[in-house]
Amino acid sequence: MKITLKVNGTEHALDVEPRRLLADVLRDDLGLTGTHLGCEHGICGACSVLMDGTAVRACLVLAVQCDGSAIRTVEGLAGPDGEPHPLQRAFSAEHALQCGFCTPGFLMVAAGALEADPDLADDPEAVEGVVGSNICRCTGYEPIRRAITRAAQEQRDTTA
Repeated sequence: MKITLKVNGTEHALDVEPRRLLADVLRDDLGLTGTHLGCEHGICGACSVLMDGTAVRACLVLAVQCDGSAIRTVEGLAGPDGEPHPLQRAFSAEHALQCGFCTPGFLMVAAGALEADPDLADDPEAVEGVVGSNICRCTGYEPIRRAITRAAQEQRDTTA
């Protein structure tokens, strides 16, 4: 089936089997391996990407369901000049990653949350909701909470 995806700002015309998952198309057809496959049941969140600005589990979405959609992966998080996104800087500064397997999914869920709510830093329950949406087996989650809050504050301070 012929579909068109706009991935990280670049339009891709693809011919995919209707049963193929978005995660597989991103990884295998487009070489965007930052979308990690963990549980492949939508529980861990390692495969999270933004579809039209909303976080989705790429292991649960068929690629054909995304026809005409804008997809943003962790590879598209940095600025056009390669400048790291505030979330990427905050994850590094707060030591919010250890093995790094879950990090792309957390970054994308948090990016979607920050875009939807620039005042996220003022709502600890909302930050907790973002952190609780994915699984990390290394960090104990506190550094991830701090990183998301830090990035939200940085983005707010930059736009104020």
